[in-house]
Amino acid sequence: MSEEHLDPVPPQESGALRISLRTAAILLAFTVIFTTLMAGAYVLTAPRVAASAQAEKLRLISEVLPPAAYDNDPMVDTIILPPTRLLGLDEPSRLFRARKGGVPVALVLEAAAPDGYSGRIGLILAVSADEHLIAQRVTTHKETPGLGDYIDPKKDRNKTRPWITQFNDLGFDTVPSRQWRVKKDGGRFDQMAGATVSARAVTNASRRALEWATARREKLFALPANESFKE
Repeated sequence: MSEEHLDPVPPQESGALRISLRTAAILLAFTVIFTTLMAGAYVLTAPRVAASAQAEKLRLISEVLPPAAYDNDPMVDTIILPPTRLLGLDEPSRLFRARKGGVPVALVLEAAAPDGYSGRIGLILAVSADEHLIAQRVTTHKETPGLGDYIDPKKDRNKTRPWITQFNDLGFDTVPSRQWRVKKDGGRFDQMAGATVSARAVTNASRRALEWATARREKLFALPANESFKE
């Protein structure tokens, strides 16, 4: 019975194999080093990113609710809202609660108008414990520059009395829900000629948000911090 003999690997194939293995090893080492560096960068920057996000939320809250109006930390006194159709939100959000001396002062919540001229318009609103819209601001939008973007006070040419400030301190006791519309629709609120869609979207969204918050005010203030709200 004769022995079987394996043919030797040709030198050129052996060299190609070594090159492939070396290339794979280099790529693996690069991947490990890059992943390690990215993980380290995340660990180092995560606190700063979180602090920046926290500061931005506080800035937005202060735009609709003066810090002197409360003495608690609304960033701690929060509850979680589920996706809420009446607020125009299809993802969970946080509702912030302001108190002074333990007494409820205001609810600060997000809302959205899905029917802006160029799509979704994000809002943040402060609703007082006595059911008035203290103030609201646009947080995100894609409305037409120089036309529909006047809903954002930073873009509004009227710096003395920006369009969005006409909602300040109003409730359904002063402006009934049926009148909480732009004037073109038979309501109380002004709109810019040629840019009614943007104003209509914000006005209607603020009405829905105010209705939602006032109808649930007591439960929203009573829920323990960090709990999830359920209808």
